[in-house]
Amino acid sequence: MKKVIAREEHCLNCKLCEVYCRTAHSQSKDVIKAHLRENPVPVSRITVQGDNMLSVAVNCRHCDKPACVEACITGAMQKDPETGVVTCDESRCIGCMTCMTVCGFGVIKSGKFAVKCDLCQGEDMPACVKNCPNNALVYVEVGGAE
Repeated sequence: MKKVIAREEHCLNCKLCEVYCRTAHSQSKDVIKAHLRENPVPVSRITVQGDNMLSVAVNCRHCDKPACVEACITGAMQKDPETGVVTCDESRCIGCMTCMTVCGFGVIKSGKFAVKCDLCQGEDMPACVKNCPNNALVYVEVGGAE
């Protein structure tokens, strides 16, 4: 399975990964409109943690045995058996945030429903990786997962 890997030694703390993730998950797919005109404002599925000295982007690990999927009371959190991608079916999510509570990485965000990285399904490369100016994020094939 392909995953986004963060390389903290290359992270500039510019947060462009957050900006482009938010844009990719917006209605307009336009940077200006997504951040200034859309309501509700789209949510980034990746978060940069740290400061200008040491920072790293954190997103869903798409675990082999995801606790969020096991804990989801409605079955909204699902792991695709073929791709390994863990997604949230917004139409089934009731916003209880049990998934957020059990995630050991703290990557699920709350809102009307759970929001998490979906690896920009349908695209060749996730928006965060495509727009990282210093290649701090790479999209690579990995053997095992958490």
